[in-house]
Amino acid sequence: MGSTFGSLFRVTTFGESHGGAVGVVVDGCPPRLEIAPDEIQFELNRRRPGQSKITTPRRESDTCEILSGVFEGKTLGTPITIMVRNKDARPQDYEEMRDKYRPSHADATYDAKYGIRNWQGGGRASARETIGRVAAGAIAKKILRQAAGIEVVAYVKRIQMLEAHIDPDTVTLEQVERNIVRCPDAECAERMIDLIDTARRELNSLGGVVECAARSVPRGLGEPVFDKLEADLAKAVMSLPATKGFEIGSGFAGVLLTGREHNDEFVVGATGDIRTATNRSGGIQGGISNGETIVLRAAFKPTATIGQVQNTVTRAGEPTTLAAKGRHDPCVLPRAVPMVEAMVALVLCDHLLRNQGQCAVLTP
Repeated sequence: MGSTFGSLFRVTTFGESHGGAVGVVVDGCPPRLEIAPDEIQFELNRRRPGQSKITTPRRESDTCEILSGVFEGKTLGTPITIMVRNKDARPQDYEEMRDKYRPSHADATYDAKYGIRNWQGGGRASARETIGRVAAGAIAKKILRQAAGIEVVAYVKRIQMLEAHIDPDTVTLEQVERNIVRCPDAECAERMIDLIDTARRELNSLGGVVECAARSVPRGLGEPVFDKLEADLAKAVMSLPATKGFEIGSGFAGVLLTGREHNDEFVVGATGDIRTATNRSGGIQGGISNGETIVLRAAFKPTATIGQVQNTVTRAGEPTTLAAKGRHDPCVLPRAVPMVEAMVALVLCDHLLRNQGQCAVLTP
């Protein structure tokens, strides 16, 4: 109920922020795919806490353990279980939140739905749950590269009012990883880092936008009408913690244009293939990929748990105040980059397998 994602390439995440471990079960991965723990660990290292002065100081190695589904370095075609043990949990830091609701956090809504909640770090509502998604995303990325040459790259586009200028058709992973905020625009990145560090010292938090580009996506992915490719991408990205907005291609800015200005006219490419002269559609038309770069953006709100005093109520409905303790990101954006990449890769991998299944029926 709500912890499984995908149709053919299915992932189920498990675990809580301060429990014994978190992880994922991946079902539907094709057999004989070569995958090593180091490939998964690379992605987890990009997501892990304690990376820099602008992330949470929680110290976790996030070392992955592959428990099933892989033998002699190759997938078996059976469910793959990946687990990461929690090593630096400090549940005592959350004692005050046992009976106090953090403003704009999931405390009150989880209580309303289930009548019980894990108040130690937020439980399943914590971004620590995304470890399983990122681990599964590492597998999905490799399938996409090998099967279709698809590359998925995300980066920080905006922190509050600071917006970077980045070309989604040419940006590289190496450029993204050159600084701790994961913004390829070096000049803007420095200002973003200073802004986030100021918020950290003020016990406050900031939000922003992650942009993601998926390149070399073949035409034909997407299952109209309810499983349109952009609809599944929106659900995937919006399922990440702290997301509050999604747009693709021209997004909301497209409403400022006329149809004549917005339409992507067709042209014949250098190799004789059909292309579009512009890409305001963001690589998807009619819910189906058109072969152009898929460009999407996700808005992340400021981290809800902050150290400043705020008004709130207890579980019993009594007014009180709270200055949250614990270790939290002053801005989730730098660590959200691999999370967005993972969710985009999971959707594309699922649709690639679904599309191949359909096409196989028509192959003579």
